[in-house]
Amino acid sequence: MDTINQVFALFRLNFHNQFYSAYADTDLLNQVKRLWLDALAHFDRDQILLGAKRVIETSDYLPTLNRMLQCCEAFQNPAGLPSPQSAYLEACNAPSPKIAHRWSHPVVYHAGLATGWYLLIHEAEAVSYPLFLDHYRRLCRELGKGRQLPLPNPTGEATEKPPLSREASRQRLAELKADLKLNE
Repeated sequence: MDTINQVFALFRLNFHNQFYSAYADTDLLNQVKRLWLDALAHFDRDQILLGAKRVIETSDYLPTLNRMLQCCEAFQNPAGLPSPQSAYLEACNAPSPKIAHRWSHPVVYHAGLATGWYLLIHEAEAVSYPLFLDHYRRLCRELGKGRQLPLPNPTGEATEKPPLSREASRQRLAELKADLKLNE
């Protein structure tokens, strides 16, 4: 709570008029602080303060909780981890089989897998990105806590079958038709 109080003190100094306009009521300010405390609880003190500093340096307006989360995440993620938007684009554009793709980081693969490859490819970004972002953020937090996210072994998993030739497709179709006639 002390860290959240420090953040709001910094916001009060840097966004003076906006701050007093938005939080004129002490009860409202306390409710907002509790909301921020719950949302930022998985970050440590330094990440929250660095995130607040970045918000102050890059924003002309009093930040939203979402903006603060983004700034804190920038200090949470280890080096080499792509931004959520870059990770989303990589997951959407990765060729099949997904397991054979050369991923920029294992967390991108696991976030895509948790979201669902079909959904990433076939749904609009407005639908699929928020779902991917939730999984990506969760996995990044787990990664920050020491969880290992290995990539699956491509040789140990079933690989996609190559498409049948035209003649093999016709033969397979004839077999299916014959099976259907026998079952009638």
